[in-house]
Amino acid sequence: MRTETANLVSEIKQALDLLRGFFDWDEAVKRLQYLNSRAESSDLWNDPQEAQKLMRERQTLEDNINAINGFEQELNDNVELIELGEMEGDDAIVQEAEQAIRDLRRQIADRQIETLLSGEADGNDTYLEIHAGAGGTESQDWASMLMRMYIRWAERRGMKVETLELHEGEEAGIKSATLLIKGHAAYGWLKTESGVHRLVRISPFDSNARRHTSFASVWVYPVIDDSIEINIPESDVRIDTYRSSGAGGQHVNTTDSAVRITHIPTGIAVSCQQERSQHKNRAKAWEMLRARLYELELKKREEAANATEASKGEIGWGHQIRSYVLQPYQLVKDLRTGVESPSPQDVLDGDLDEFMKAALSQRVTGNVAEVADLD
Repeated sequence: MRTETANLVSEIKQALDLLRGFFDWDEAVKRLQYLNSRAESSDLWNDPQEAQKLMRERQTLEDNINAINGFEQELNDNVELIELGEMEGDDAIVQEAEQAIRDLRRQIADRQIETLLSGEADGNDTYLEIHAGAGGTESQDWASMLMRMYIRWAERRGMKVETLELHEGEEAGIKSATLLIKGHAAYGWLKTESGVHRLVRISPFDSNARRHTSFASVWVYPVIDDSIEINIPESDVRIDTYRSSGAGGQHVNTTDSAVRITHIPTGIAVSCQQERSQHKNRAKAWEMLRARLYELELKKREEAANATEASKGEIGWGHQIRSYVLQPYQLVKDLRTGVESPSPQDVLDGDLDEFMKAALSQRVTGNVAEVADLD
């Protein structure tokens, strides 16, 4: 076996040992055995809420244990293939197995990152809101580019995306949008994307081809299930109805089917225009409001209170998390972690994992990278 491959195999074995240590392997196996026996008990569903909690824990443990066992088996299988190929002088088999081991290392790296997704709602689906900042068409076009970026990212991960609300700009782009992203740990992966995103480019809308800076904000909050009680007095909300905008068939702009609910104490507002029925849009908007208030409570518990307040400010210079420069040079830079990409087009096509991984690691470890302003 080549030295490079032998070193990679050793690295993978160490990574698997670290994963086992993180999950407290022996205790995890015992706990899964107990949960499997509880799942077969006839009285499990006497308390549906407790049963759902146990079944979610069982699924998580089972996924983690099966994944680590599967990684180990795949590693052993490919090491054997390399040894067999070398004995028979079959370079094709050796190269294929070496590539499989390199792919395996990336899979394990993803699993290591997912161990950081241990927050209360990290495994949930998520809502993602995008709002254009000041600047009219420029910022609205940038907001639509961000929406496309997150849709592409979700599709790369096999997630499903629904557009719940969309307000189009007068000339181009969007004023705002709300997406529902469904998939494994959607909220956990996306939660660090909340904040202001800055674009620097030569404007396609400027006849003088001048450089423009545009801003748009992203807000991410988890979908919550019925087991989480969020009580909202109706006296605390204002409900408005309006006509849906954008593409959507003959019903659009004919009835006041879209619904906006504003939580007066916090100023949080949510909108839904996905359904033809105002009743259905109202129900979905209530779900979104409950999720936003739950996310606010999570923020208070998970972070210092000022971290939540800082992300609520003006969409402008002081609240950025990431800058995307297309001209005069090409660079995407995260202003929290210092992670950079010299290929903005790849990032705008959904290549966001490295930024998310770094931000997740920083949130857990508390290590803050020193970064310089792009300009």
